[in-house]
Amino acid sequence: MTPHAGAGTAEAEDNCTSMAVDEIRDYLENGNIRNSVNYPSCNMGACSSAGRFACLHSNTPNVIGQITSALGGSSVNIQRMANEAKGENSYTMIDVDGPVEEATYEKLRAIPGVYRVRIIRRAEG
Repeated sequence: MTPHAGAGTAEAEDNCTSMAVDEIRDYLENGNIRNSVNYPSCNMGACSSAGRFACLHSNTPNVIGQITSALGGSSVNIQRMANEAKGENSYTMIDVDGPVEEATYEKLRAIPGVYRVRIIRRAEG
């Protein structure tokens, strides 16, 4: 779980452990990715809108268009969005202004190339 430490001192090991814990916590709480091997770094800070979700998907044309189209069919407005790609993988985080219906999440999951839809903060309504 810890990154490679060039120096094997106790202080270096403590720093590596703290860094790993901070990065995992930020991913779990906010969806932000830092220093991943397979995914790009993507940081939108803490969620300040009603809700946030992320799509882990292939880095292929029109996947983002399909994601926004699925949201466009609901009564939810995108407040903020970030997309980053690394090789064959992309990561898209979206902040929304209200609740997303489960049927919309199912449409997102059904898009070819979408590996996972992760609800980070569920908007209540």
